[in-house]
Amino acid sequence: MTPFGDRMRKLRAERGVTLKEMADAIGVSSAYLSALEHGKRGRPGWHLIQRILAYFNIIWDDAEEVVRLARISHPRIAIDTSGLAPKATELANRLADDIGKLDQATLEELLAVLDRRRPRIRG
Repeated sequence: MTPFGDRMRKLRAERGVTLKEMADAIGVSSAYLSALEHGKRGRPGWHLIQRILAYFNIIWDDAEEVVRLARISHPRIAIDTSGLAPKATELANRLADDIGKLDQATLEELLAVLDRRRPRIRG
């Protein structure tokens, strides 16, 4: 399941909406919506995200979070390390080999390291 799919499933559960009800309301098949939630489809396009936000009446910061989750929810990615340091290539390959073996705590630890390295945006 992708971060976006997890959020959609939680929104549906919180509001008591079935997969079929939501799919009918936003104009997609329930099979497509299920595949999207489970990470068997690529990340949703902008227009579908807008229909989902409207369906759940999500605005402001919550809408930005849903858009962010969609952006980071592509289930199949490629990492181009050409031109980077050899350690970058090693990291990408080891992550590809080992990601399925990592437990939740390790995944959270790695994400925290990346979050600390991300530049802060001041507004």
